[in-house]
Amino acid sequence: MKKITMLLAALLLVSALFTGCGRRGDTIVIGAKDFTEQFILGYALQILIDENTDLNTRLVSNLGTWPLFRALSGRRGDVDLYVEYTGTVVVNIFGDTPPEDSEETFQVARRGLRERYNVIMLDRLGFNNTYTLAVREDTAEQLGLRTISDLARVAPGLTIGATVEFMGERPDGFLGAQRVYGLNFANEVVIQGALRYTAIMNNETQVTDAFSTDGMLLRFNLVVLEDDLGFFPAYHAAVIIRADTAERHPELVQLLNRLTGTLSDDRMRELNYRVDALHQSPQAVARDFLREAGLIGN
Repeated sequence: MKKITMLLAALLLVSALFTGCGRRGDTIVIGAKDFTEQFILGYALQILIDENTDLNTRLVSNLGTWPLFRALSGRRGDVDLYVEYTGTVVVNIFGDTPPEDSEETFQVARRGLRERYNVIMLDRLGFNNTYTLAVREDTAEQLGLRTISDLARVAPGLTIGATVEFMGERPDGFLGAQRVYGLNFANEVVIQGALRYTAIMNNETQVTDAFSTDGMLLRFNLVVLEDDLGFFPAYHAAVIIRADTAERHPELVQLLNRLTGTLSDDRMRELNYRVDALHQSPQAVARDFLREAGLIGN
């Protein structure tokens, strides 16, 4: 009953956001999820289109994966395009186990989106926002930690503090990592959001989960441990767009493909850091990125 209630609430939210929209002619509706990286990418898509075409744009943000994907893939087509992640498509949208190879994950996601939903996945932006495990710099130095296999060796003496989603039952989270690496910590603590960074800096915990492009990793100078056994799936970012939108506006696809390879993990982490730690606006950060990439003028 709880899941049904949450689903109905999400659908009502989407309905309220798009009531009266129908098809929008030459207005391109851009979607974004509910976290910093998506805010930046949403603005980047909007500014790129505004600065290089005569199309009108509208940005709708703060949506979860399923409401946003339904708005894009549904019959009404309330969203035209947004940035999605290859692993999210395969694991969360398709409900499948992702291939070990990141290129194969991309191809499975791209092929499945077109065949099942008539949605086109464009080329990858360049960064992989996957799960990772991180420790403080002094912890890494004292214990000789470089990889997650190194961590497994000393885990019985450490406490991990991670988000409820990571510690839950998702196959690409803690339970899977525990099985593959043999991770057995002295204590496992579930901590909400940004509070896990406070906990690790206060040495209340010694290990935390994070996304590889999280700006907070830079803010707290944390060491990202190498996933040496290749457990965490690839979550390469790429624009997905309705096929009918792409057919109406082939010039839009050409423009969006100019984003291919423009964002490395380090670059995306830096952009997130500017918003999360330096409190710059996502819109300003997005504009700076596009300008530096030569995609818009000064």
